[in-house]
Amino acid sequence: MDRDHSLDTLLQLDGETFVVEGNFWVKFEVKQVPVSPEKPHGLDYSLTLHDGDGERLLGFDNAHPIREGTGPGAKTRIEYDHKHKGERVRFYDYEDALTLLTDFWAEVDSILNERSTTS
Repeated sequence: MDRDHSLDTLLQLDGETFVVEGNFWVKFEVKQVPVSPEKPHGLDYSLTLHDGDGERLLGFDNAHPIREGTGPGAKTRIEYDHKHKGERVRFYDYEDALTLLTDFWAEVDSILNERSTTS
């Protein structure tokens, strides 16, 4: 398996918090962990965007499982990689560290642009 060279960049962001667009801020928590069924990439990660009051607006993480489908006859799919956008939680298909960072910053930009046009 080829080494994910962008992983070093992601790991260096662990513990970092950055102010973006005035009152908003992003926080990175990234640790290498043993590979497991829950964390097949060997990472425990949380990348979040918060507003000035500390409310999480966006989060990409693998801290807990999410389940697809409810009720009788629903297909059950349990995954750990997911993203929170407001109250919505959706599966996230982790590809590599670079794609995770790119997808996170694209969502951050989208939210900030959306909020700047509604202010």
